[in-house]
Amino acid sequence: MDGSDFLVDTNILIYGLEGSSDTVLSILNCSIAVSIISEIELLGKKNITSEEVTVIQNLLNDCTIIDLNDKIKQIAIRLIQIYSLKVPDAIIAASSIYTGLPFVSCDTAFKKVKELDLVHVSLY
Repeated sequence: MDGSDFLVDTNILIYGLEGSSDTVLSILNCSIAVSIISEIELLGKKNITSEEVTVIQNLLNDCTIIDLNDKIKQIAIRLIQIYSLKVPDAIIAASSIYTGLPFVSCDTAFKKVKELDLVHVSLY
């Protein structure tokens, strides 16, 4: 979709912003997509500073943002029913499935989702 290489989970963006992993930073140097949920999670942080907003917006400006639509909603509902995912996780995973992009995450909970083309990143 739109030339993106991956759809990344919010945790990948957070670790990238912290500069905590060379692996994560190399992923963020690719063409990436993110779910609208990740955008909300990043910018909805309590007590976020204007400097943090600027840094996050600069990162997001380099990403393709995947908005919620009816097909993603239906996939997310199915993922919640089958795998008991939390709603935000289900929407993010559904966005990956819908776009056909490999999904990059540090969260092991996604390993059970057979429909995902998961690229699990372990930071430990």
